[in-house]
Amino acid sequence: MKFTVYLAGEIHTSWREELIDKAQALDLPLEFVGPMTDHERSDNIGEAVMGTQPSSIAKDEAASQINNLRTELLMKKSDLVIALFGEKYKQWNTAMDASAAISLQKPLILIRPENLHHPLKELSNKANVTVETVNQALKVLTYVFE
Repeated sequence: MKFTVYLAGEIHTSWREELIDKAQALDLPLEFVGPMTDHERSDNIGEAVMGTQPSSIAKDEAASQINNLRTELLMKKSDLVIALFGEKYKQWNTAMDASAAISLQKPLILIRPENLHHPLKELSNKANVTVETVNQALKVLTYVFE
């Protein structure tokens, strides 16, 4: 049995690569998908498809439509969502993706540092599992296959 895991969360650090490398080292039967991690590609996809937009707001809207479609398709095909809330970057997309996973009734592992407990308490309560580190999330995944 192989599961597809959608990795939601900030795209500025290497947490995805860390989790994927460790899962592969453990030979876990997992396939990973997630948001477009090339920030420039993500920001410019609307204009790449629809042409130059008349304003930065229109450019953002065009890109958002395509990025939302991509996220919805990949998340719906996934068996599990892991959403990481980091400490350094604004986490709007992570919150949106975690909420979408809950709405789609996708099992959700939420990774958030202890200092974000209070602002994320309601979302954490809706997740199946909340942990503080990538390694803890990996231990949850490993346990699934025991």
